Amino acid sequence: MVSKRFTAGAVAVAASLALTVTGLGVPATAAPSDTRTFTVLAENGVSTDAAIAAIKAAGGTVVSRTDDVGLFQVTSERADFASRATAAGALVGAAEEKAIGRKPKLDRVEQEHLLAAAAAKGKAAKGKAKKMDPLDDKLWGLDMIRADQARKIEPGDRRVTVGVLDTGVDASQPDLAPNFNWALSRNFAPDLPDVDGPCEVASCLDPVGTDDGGHGTHVAGTIGAAANGFGLSGVAPKISLVELKGGQDSGYFFLNPVVNALVHAGRSGLDVVNMSFYVDPWLYNCAANPADSPEAQAEQRTIIEAMKRALTFAHRKGVTLVGALGNNHEDLGDPRTDVSSPDYGADPYPRPIDNASCWDLPTEGPHVISVSAVGPSGKKADYSNYGTEQTSVAAPGGWFRDGFGTDTYRADANMILSTYPKKVLQEEGSVDENGNIVAGFENSVFKQCTAKGECGWYTYLQGTSMASPHAAGVAALIVSKWGKKQGRDGYGMAPDQVEQHLYRTAAEHACPEPRLQTYTNEGRSDEFNAYCAGSLNFNGFYGYGIVDAYAAVKTPLKPNARP
Repeated sequence: MVSKRFTAGAVAVAASLALTVTGLGVPATAAPSDTRTFTVLAENGVSTDAAIAAIKAAGGTVVSRTDDVGLFQVTSERADFASRATAAGALVGAAEEKAIGRKPKLDRVEQEHLLAAAAAKGKAAKGKAKKMDPLDDKLWGLDMIRADQARKIEPGDRRVTVGVLDTGVDASQPDLAPNFNWALSRNFAPDLPDVDGPCEVASCLDPVGTDDGGHGTHVAGTIGAAANGFGLSGVAPKISLVELKGGQDSGYFFLNPVVNALVHAGRSGLDVVNMSFYVDPWLYNCAANPADSPEAQAEQRTIIEAMKRALTFAHRKGVTLVGALGNNHEDLGDPRTDVSSPDYGADPYPRPIDNASCWDLPTEGPHVISVSAVGPSGKKADYSNYGTEQTSVAAPGGWFRDGFGTDTYRADANMILSTYPKKVLQEEGSVDENGNIVAGFENSVFKQCTAKGECGWYTYLQGTSMASPHAAGVAALIVSKWGKKQGRDGYGMAPDQVEQHLYRTAAEHACPEPRLQTYTNEGRSDEFNAYCAGSLNFNGFYGYGIVDAYAAVKTPLKPNARP
């Protein structure tokens, strides 16, 4: 559902990192090939010792643990370990990693322009690039949210830290290097050969500052690429970017790395975390879906509870949580039958979704600001999820098919341009072995080099994954402008106050008339038809409105507001 370069999948990780009593980022010992690996969650109020005892009694061995939320990574040779763990009174349940021996598919939403048979390469919406970086004239999203004007008042504070919970961040990119925080960045998601391909290093744990997926680097650029007269700039060009690698190179986001990344964010005092993904393998995690087996139900209950605890922990520690609403073109308050789950470990099957007992995580989790996507015209992008139940705000996410009836229709520049790793572009075939752009990709991939010969590469993507970092960048500007010093070196603002100010300063946007938005002209089926419910102040397409960076830093906080 939520935007990823690849179709998502997986729940537990055989070699995942966990937060243990001895410190952060300790890799679990690799399990023998005849053992199985599980993520196990203790019941609320159960002590660590009692949980470990219950795990042992069920036939498991604890290899790492996250005490703050009661999460354990466990190996077992017992075929019935999951059912025994679920039956134990001290444990919520267990989610097993199941290798599938195949790689996930390319995300057809985010890279629709590359999959199109004949993409138009004509004109498209452009930014103004007034006293900004060379490629900023292609960033219509910065203009839409008035980020170019906002930076004259508040460009961001270096003490404000934004976590990019994603596939990694390429810290060698000249636009990201100035703002990259090495001290706080961590990798919680070692490579899994069955989906990621052969490990690049012996430990399978890619070094911090690398991104073999590309998605995280693109997100990071939108949030905080430096305004340095080179390449392009982000919404908040002077904040600090923190890599929280919780996603695989292939685009899967597993429960254990995601939870550990959120706990690390809370314990490290990060100000904002962007989450452009959903936790696999279930598009919707349901407490007791009749279509699921008892084992699958227990697995989903474990995911639901673990994610709620991790999100709540981070929020209580001062982290503002921002998430992508999803690319499944559906009303999250009235979801369609899920036909894509599980997307890892087994073949998917139809699952009717009961909205009252099923959750799309993290976007429907507690304390998450959920962001829908609009194109250059301001229309809700055809792919974007929506609905009054979950939409918080809207932001530029790109829409390849925007501008029907004009020469901008099906143009790459309708999408979001941002930083991207050279390695991934080479693997995709748009950049050659010498780092030069391959003929035919000149309108979708860009290269910039400094006088010293340091080069950066950029490409277009679309999705709510691209909308969410625009909102996260504005949240970072709010903390920068209105936050308060905390402790000797800290700086922050209460997440609830950040959220309130983000909503209060968003540019209100009414529903279209007629309210039933159709995408027939853009070549979409009736399944994409979307009804916009609500008022000017709040509706299912735009929430409280399109985020507005300028208003966010110019409008004073409400009287008596407490950062």
